[in-house]
Amino acid sequence: MIDDLPAGDRGLTWPPPEPLVIVGPTASGKSALAMSLAERLMESGRPVELITADSMQVYRGMDIGTAKPTASDQSRVIHHLIDIVDPHQEFSVAEFQTLARAAIDGARSRGAGSIVVGGTGLYIQALVDGLSIPGQFPDVRASVESEPDTSALYERVCELDPVAATRIDPLNRRRIVRALEVTIGSGRPFSSYGPGLDQFPPRPFRIVGLDIDREVLTSRIRERLEGQLEEGFLDETRRLLERGNISRTAAQALGYNELHEVLIGTLTLDEALELAALRTRKFAIRQIRWFRRDPRITWFRYDTEPTEVTGALSELWLTSDS
Repeated sequence: MIDDLPAGDRGLTWPPPEPLVIVGPTASGKSALAMSLAERLMESGRPVELITADSMQVYRGMDIGTAKPTASDQSRVIHHLIDIVDPHQEFSVAEFQTLARAAIDGARSRGAGSIVVGGTGLYIQALVDGLSIPGQFPDVRASVESEPDTSALYERVCELDPVAATRIDPLNRRRIVRALEVTIGSGRPFSSYGPGLDQFPPRPFRIVGLDIDREVLTSRIRERLEGQLEEGFLDETRRLLERGNISRTAAQALGYNELHEVLIGTLTLDEALELAALRTRKFAIRQIRWFRRDPRITWFRYDTEPTEVTGALSELWLTSDS
């Protein structure tokens, strides 16, 4: 009820001027926390809508493996950017950015606050910072990727866009290929599309991050994978493979490739579980490093139940305009 909310926030205008963004590594409990906070606020008569910033939950049929919010969760709180494309379709950062902005604007027009929740760092930064997203140039990308020598590709970046070269790790082949794709395909330097991902100016968003002990996170990742297998993750993978033609972006989803190897007999289920857990943990560490770069994030220690953080998070958001 409203009396359960922090004393300082009961008279504030709703919705808050700043959407709330909850970030953190996979399996850290972001979705549970967002649901807990949304329901707490809705009980006080303050409508909230959730916007998912997860590059895999956009795909229909990829439910168990992406830890998608349940049908029950989605019936209790409005969720956006879930189940919007099929696995054979590509989905870009620019598309997310456009749809997420529209969802925030739509929620505000309905008098609802927006909570953006997810772990896809580039999606979050594209939305928060309004990044200018270059187009896709598949033919150029294919030509660039045909060169196996990453060092040679990096030298081309140095020649064509010296500014971009200073912002890219010489060993980061994916970023190097993207820089060349855009520079060659668009006819303008990759660096001209913005100051880069290492600039963090003030923006009209309230960003919080979940800080979780590495050992606890490792345990949660393992437990979640085991639970997903019990829920039918292997059968879900089989159905996706039977459909065929999974897009390049959808194919990046964690766990599915390992279970594919189980289905074709190159891994046992136990081996796949160990490998998926290892890869997921490495991915989680990359997420942590990405978000730790951003000084605008307020961090919450989150090794416990959602209710132990919800109150503090509610107060932080609802007093952010004071």
